[in-house]
Amino acid sequence: MSESLNDASLSEQLSIIHTKGTLDWAYPVFILASTAAAMDKKVELFFTFYGLNCLLKDTSGLKVSPLGNPGMVMKSPVGPDWLKRVDWNKALPGLVWTLPGAAKLATWGFKKQMLLEGQVPVEELRALCIELGVSMTACQMTIDLMGYQQSDFIEPISFSGAATYFANTPKTQSLFI
Repeated sequence: MSESLNDASLSEQLSIIHTKGTLDWAYPVFILASTAAAMDKKVELFFTFYGLNCLLKDTSGLKVSPLGNPGMVMKSPVGPDWLKRVDWNKALPGLVWTLPGAAKLATWGFKKQMLLEGQVPVEELRALCIELGVSMTACQMTIDLMGYQQSDFIEPISFSGAATYFANTPKTQSLFI
């Protein structure tokens, strides 16, 4: 009996480990977290390595680059319909994405497309997560490794190592992004 109750309580929890430091990887984490929190799930996010970029006060470093990401769909958010249908990541050789300004263009296009789809900027989505009670933890070992200071990060977040994170989160429903 207690095992089924425990299973039920686990289904009300979501744990996500976030390791990516780009804008296109920040959105899924905050969308999943805010959706789960809005559905009254207890949500814990653990940010480590490059994922720490998503918790910085200054998120201007969050960029998008299709370089090395063949699955990324890069479509123009502006222009005639035929232009909007072209997947530029497939139409252009990968070498194009190494040119100066390519990441800036991709980031602009991604942000523009997200706004056209009714999505808020990532900073607002992150703030919504905080408002909904999503618990966010920055990996202290990674902070030390990368030379950050706790004052570089938004409030309210906590700081701890991986062992503490795993000791305080569910054994199931952990996503690694």
